[in-house]
Amino acid sequence: MDETGFWQLVDDARDAAAGDPEEQAEALVERLLRLTPDEVVDFARQFEARFQRAYTVELWGAAYLLLGGASEDGFDYFRCWLIGQGRDVFEGAVHQPDELAELVPDFDEDEDGDGEELGYAADEAYERLTGLPLPDLGVRQPPVAAGPSFDFADGAAMAARYPRLWELYGD
Repeated sequence: MDETGFWQLVDDARDAAAGDPEEQAEALVERLLRLTPDEVVDFARQFEARFQRAYTVELWGAAYLLLGGASEDGFDYFRCWLIGQGRDVFEGAVHQPDELAELVPDFDEDEDGDGEELGYAADEAYERLTGLPLPDLGVRQPPVAAGPSFDFADGAAMAARYPRLWELYGD
């Protein structure tokens, strides 16, 4: 599966779910069930590559602002949600996290930012297709997020790093 095919599946599922992350995960599973098991593994690898690429301190800080705090699990679920928003939002956020202020202008921390179920879509589809768990993809998350760390609770540092997000979501 190429990158275009990956993003098309994500976009189609998001459109079918009207942006609801849980419904998007269900729609994604249904689309993955139309593929071969090998194609589902390819999708899983594509998803995991993006999930790992988004494991940065800068993006975690943006998630912290948007969500009013973000534990490690919360940041994992945020990264799944971010992938679910499609290529433009994902690439823009990874490149410049403060761009999320424009990329998702209607962000609602009660409804957005948690795409945990999207992270399991390939696992569920593969198991339903084969009766077996998804094979190990051989990808391990680094022990720490990429980039220099800083204190997310430091309002001045957050305002300087994320001026647009801080204006919308800061204290």
